[in-house]
Amino acid sequence: MSAPVYIGLMSGTSLDSIDAVAVRFEPGFELIASHSEPIPAAIDRRIHSMLNAGENEIERLGRLDLELGALFAKAVLKLLDNSGIKANEVAAIGSHGQTIRHRPEAGFTMQIGDPNVIAELTGITTVADFRRRDMAAGGQGAPLVPAFHDALFRSKEHNRVLVNIGGMANLTILEADQNKPVLGYDTGPGNVLMDSWIQLHHQSSYDCDGQWAASGQVIPALLEDMLVLPFFSEQPPKSTGREQFNNLWVRQMVRKLDSEPLAVDVQATLLDLTAISITEAINNHNLDQPVIYLCGGGSHNARLKNQLSFLLKPWQVSTTADLGLDPDWVEAAAFAWLAYRSINRQSGNVPEVTGAKGFRPLGAIYWGD
Repeated sequence: MSAPVYIGLMSGTSLDSIDAVAVRFEPGFELIASHSEPIPAAIDRRIHSMLNAGENEIERLGRLDLELGALFAKAVLKLLDNSGIKANEVAAIGSHGQTIRHRPEAGFTMQIGDPNVIAELTGITTVADFRRRDMAAGGQGAPLVPAFHDALFRSKEHNRVLVNIGGMANLTILEADQNKPVLGYDTGPGNVLMDSWIQLHHQSSYDCDGQWAASGQVIPALLEDMLVLPFFSEQPPKSTGREQFNNLWVRQMVRKLDSEPLAVDVQATLLDLTAISITEAINNHNLDQPVIYLCGGGSHNARLKNQLSFLLKPWQVSTTADLGLDPDWVEAAAFAWLAYRSINRQSGNVPEVTGAKGFRPLGAIYWGD
């Protein structure tokens, strides 16, 4: 009899799509199938409208919560249909949900996409709301993926650094010394500022291969002003989100300049901000010859990857494809793993990463048929 299947759902800060994967963890990790479900433009607009305070928020939140639950369920059903996997073969779905607030300094975070709806429409037990138990234990509730990185990617021969570049960027430090704890934290913006800036000026959802950024010139004064933001020098554990890194912040920084810059030069500066903040975070750990592996949407940005390779010389920079897992599916697989841990009554957080008082089981379970 085959080992049970787990499904992971991830909708990140970039708001581009819902990633769904079907995986097994026994006897070893196996990616069985994957699917990317686009987020309709109307829902995308409503998500963006919830990212900041506004009128009638509770009504809008309740409706969007249900709509996203149905959209997550649709992603699961398409994944099953495309792969031939039957619902009764799936032990559980792990759904990250869509983050609309992440306020660790205030002790709360909120991800929506009603798991009751997912469980009802798919008939599959669904695990969701992974972050708040860690916060209740004094943690940041993020990042949670380093625990999965540790389980899947740790090496006894090489120091490894996993860099997830989604809307935000976070890194995981995996030292070859197995006695050293896994470390991880958010380094700052990943794609979020570049995506928002090109959307504002070219109505494009992202800068393909960083081509627009590559055609501009970095503005040193703007870059220096951005890098003095206290977040970058704070010691981990730390996490962040759109509450800090958004177009309003970029425009505030731009207004400090002596003259109005070209939009393309701001884009070039934002790419460097991401690359430099990631590089400085890695350098702070003084690792011996680490190998750096990128994952997430930013791993496809050729300009960003080249800049990281330049800044991190002579260390090797590649993607998690070299470790056997496509960089597009790492985060979704992580939430399948967190569901696997929850169903088996095992912890899902790493206290050294989030700052929680100890290991905790994560997620609430919504039973299926």
